[in-house]
Amino acid sequence: MTNLIKKFLSEADQKRIESAVAAAEIKTAGEIVCMIVPSSYHYAMADVLGATAFALPLALLAAHFLGGWLWIGTQNMWVFLGLFTIFFILFHWIVGRCPSLKRRFISQREIDEEVEEAAVNEFFRKGLYRTRDANGVLLFFSVFEHKVWLLADKGIHEKVPQEEWNQLVDRITRGIRSGQGAEAICTAIQDIGSLLQNHFPIKPGDTDELTSLIIDEQHDL
Repeated sequence: MTNLIKKFLSEADQKRIESAVAAAEIKTAGEIVCMIVPSSYHYAMADVLGATAFALPLALLAAHFLGGWLWIGTQNMWVFLGLFTIFFILFHWIVGRCPSLKRRFISQREIDEEVEEAAVNEFFRKGLYRTRDANGVLLFFSVFEHKVWLLADKGIHEKVPQEEWNQLVDRITRGIRSGQGAEAICTAIQDIGSLLQNHFPIKPGDTDELTSLIIDEQHDL
């Protein structure tokens, strides 16, 4: 699934996002980082569940036509097991390489938990908590899960209500669903810049402390 990010954002879109971050940070001492990953977790159990869901009925049906009903004798059971193994391997491979199919075997709760955990890990791994005024913001996009997660450092949380961040994430999500992902992200970056400008205006000698856009293929499934 290495092409998930390329399908989500073109190189031109990525440059637009970098430019939007640079423009937003000119007006504020706050730091904005956009991070895009193919997925937040590999969800190995989804491959197993999906393969079983397809392999079991197909093996039962094929065994019936090839060897009669399964409960007639042990020979039919071996036919079933052989067929099940073949179908399981086949569909394990298919499910693992078809994002839309694989997502059907993952609960929304698991997706939310894994994306949140990945976003928090990256917030600390990329050093967003180290900014001078504790004013770093991470916009984390996990393409496979179709999820956006926004994390702001404690300096921002003390001044910007969580409801404002939730509304911003909702607007991004709606934009992505309508096929205007890059536009929605750039607009959100502008909005974040305006919020930060009110509470963290630019200071003399302020420097860009963090990378604007991070594309991390290491999170691939």
